[in-house]
Amino acid sequence: MNQTVCADKFETAYDLYGKAVYRLAMVYLGRHADAEDVTQEVFVRLLYRAPGFANGDHEKRWLLRVTANLCKDQLKGFWRRQVTELEDTLPAAPPEEQEALAAVMALPQQYKLPIHLHYYEGYSVAEIAEILKLGQSAVKMRLKRGREMLKLELEGSL
Repeated sequence: MNQTVCADKFETAYDLYGKAVYRLAMVYLGRHADAEDVTQEVFVRLLYRAPGFANGDHEKRWLLRVTANLCKDQLKGFWRRQVTELEDTLPAAPPEEQEALAAVMALPQQYKLPIHLHYYEGYSVAEIAEILKLGQSAVKMRLKRGREMLKLELEGSL
C-alpha cells in the first residue's frame, strides 16, 4: 500500500473515531492531558499495529479496546501515583448535560465505563462486554448499579 493511501485511511479513522477515543480516555482518566496522551498512543498503534478490519464497527471496537487497555495501564503506573493533581475541567458539554456528566465522572471506575459506552457511545450490552472483556451479566449489573448511583446523586442535588 502506498504512503498516501495509508495516510488517507489513518486520517479518515482519526476523523471518524478520534472524539470517541478521547471521550473514553477522559472518562477513564479524568484529565485532559492524560486523555490526549492516550488518544495519541491509540492512533500510533492503529498506524503501526492494527490488524485487518472487517468493517468500521470492528475498527472502532478495536480502538476503544486499545484505549481501555492503555488507560488501565496508565492508572496502574508509578508516575500516576506520584503526580500532584491540578484542577482540570470536564470536557465541553451543553450546560444541561454538565451536571449529569459530572455525576458520571464521579462514579467508580467499574461503573462509569459501561455507563459511558452505553449511553454516550450507544453500544449494546454484548458490545460493551466484548470491549471490556466482561460477561454480559457483569455489564448488565454494572449498568444497573451505575444507574442507581447516578439516580441517588442526581436526586440528591435537586
